Amino acid sequence: MPRAITRLSAATPATPRLPTRLALWLLDNSHLGHTPSVKRFAGRLLKQPALQGEVQAQTRLGQMLCRDCGNPRDRRMGVELLRQAARAGHLDAQLTLGQLYNQPRTLEPLQARHWLELAAGQGSAEAKQLLKQL
Repeated sequence: MPRAITRLSAATPATPRLPTRLALWLLDNSHLGHTPSVKRFAGRLLKQPALQGEVQAQTRLGQMLCRDCGNPRDRRMGVELLRQAARAGHLDAQLTLGQLYNQPRTLEPLQARHWLELAAGQGSAEAKQLLKQL
């Protein structure tokens, strides 16, 4: 009897896959999450799921690339990953983009307002506070 071939759905699963869950656990661990080697390993774990459109992986990898890398190329990649996740409606990605666009070195108030309004619309108190300061 032939086996049914299962196809991967284009939609992101509700529960992140194992590499993403492991990476998030490592990054959120108070003892391990600040170690550069652990961050590099977690980044490698997040790369493939992020490229496949998993919004949680896109958000965390984008945050890492924007925050922890001084390299402009990595920063651009991080912003693009965050933008993809934010367009998919991920609250943390929207808030992070709003914060990034509100920083002096990347000051773009219209972009900041756009992403912060979306995050505030999802109930983010931090986004609401930042909008008052704009």
